[in-house]
Amino acid sequence: MNKFAIAGAALALMSTSAFAQVELKTYADKNGDIDVQKLTCAQFAGTFQEDADFVAVWYSGWYNGLAKSHLMHIETVKDVEHRVILYCKDHPDKTVIKAIAAIQTEMRKERGIKLK
Repeated sequence: MNKFAIAGAALALMSTSAFAQVELKTYADKNGDIDVQKLTCAQFAGTFQEDADFVAVWYSGWYNGLAKSHLMHIETVKDVEHRVILYCKDHPDKTVIKAIAAIQTEMRKERGIKLK
């Protein structure tokens, strides 16, 4: 029985993220601002879930503003956030902007959407 407990504990430790979770404000400058174009995947993946949720909604609004869209599909935002976090864990040196671009390309391909 103890062997199973030890094996389970070892698996749990191995499956934890390599990133330490910190508050998003850790990455702010002296004025409290975060440059969202420079936010790295390591930083994003290392924030607490509620901070990642906040940033995902912010990026969604930013991109929708650029597209002049006033709509938000909640499940899509959650799906993109999840995919970006997974991408970021595999590519910590990339920026979140690059991660979002990669995920958008992937989702367009899945949906058969071709850009002109």
